Amino acid sequence: MIRTLVAGLGTMGRSHALAYHRNPAFDLVGLVNRSAPRLDPALEGYAIEADFHAALSRLKPDLVNISTYSDSHADYAVAAMEAGAHVFVEKPLATTVADARRVVDCARANGRKLVVGYILRHHPSWMRLIAEARALGGPYVFRLNLNQQSSGPTWEVHKTLMQTTSPIVDCGVHYVDVMCQITDAKPVEVRGMGLRLSEDIAPDMYNYGHFQVLFDDGSVGWYEAGWGPMMSDTAFFVKDVVSPRGAVSIRMPEDAKSDDHDTHTKTSTLRIHRVGQPDEDLNMADEPGHQDLCEREQAFVARAIAEDLDLSRHMEDAVASLAICLAADQSVRTGQPVKV
Repeated sequence: MIRTLVAGLGTMGRSHALAYHRNPAFDLVGLVNRSAPRLDPALEGYAIEADFHAALSRLKPDLVNISTYSDSHADYAVAAMEAGAHVFVEKPLATTVADARRVVDCARANGRKLVVGYILRHHPSWMRLIAEARALGGPYVFRLNLNQQSSGPTWEVHKTLMQTTSPIVDCGVHYVDVMCQITDAKPVEVRGMGLRLSEDIAPDMYNYGHFQVLFDDGSVGWYEAGWGPMMSDTAFFVKDVVSPRGAVSIRMPEDAKSDDHDTHTKTSTLRIHRVGQPDEDLNMADEPGHQDLCEREQAFVARAIAEDLDLSRHMEDAVASLAICLAADQSVRTGQPVKV
């Protein structure tokens, strides 16, 4: 079994820990968190430690799951791999491109597996969307957003995240990764803008932003993300890929809630529009929920280790999507387009 240590017990860390608990390929040997969070009853028997480095040294895990806040990802990942562990790290991989590259270089130098938490890569509906869009052929228009009308505990989490990471980086890496998988083209320029809509966040941070990315095959992409109680829940979830031959779109039910975590991954209906033909609607009612996806993701980690999968493309894609989103953040802050 793969001796596994989980660092960070927020929403994603708890889900990953439960996935390890349920999967016989893993032996969950420790949990790390600065406080004592509420856990699923199945996890209540595990001791929680506050010091990551002490737990790493004492437990000597084969795999470390890093689900802490973004500013600790790179340092924790490097420490784990230099200690001999494989690493699963939640997105974004790091808060700078240099740190992301440092983590990837460390994985290669130490012969360790590095898997980044792009959960949509394990989602059958999103995999189908990517395949259908690629079949249409480019160049493409990508229209993607995820706005969250967050309040209460969710708004508190968002405010904490924004101490280090803007919404267009934290969530944007998922959807830029989808763009890059569909087009296979290289980004050439990013243009971003944003606005601080709350006095509850740092003066140099914004809780609403959007950006455009231009690719060298002529494709163009748009992504929008906003967090907070002031956000509109109208058209909060737009997922369209358009090409000269048609479009592939995710269509959500009218009663979908922007603050529901499962809504972020569910697709409900996939509509395929081909020019000159009737639209085709694919019912995705039986797709996996959030916890199921976390379990699929960790099953992939187990397979990557057991079968010595080549993760070179996976790691480079993680750096590339992060670079685009960080360029967007730079553009927001400077008011200037950024060449990438």
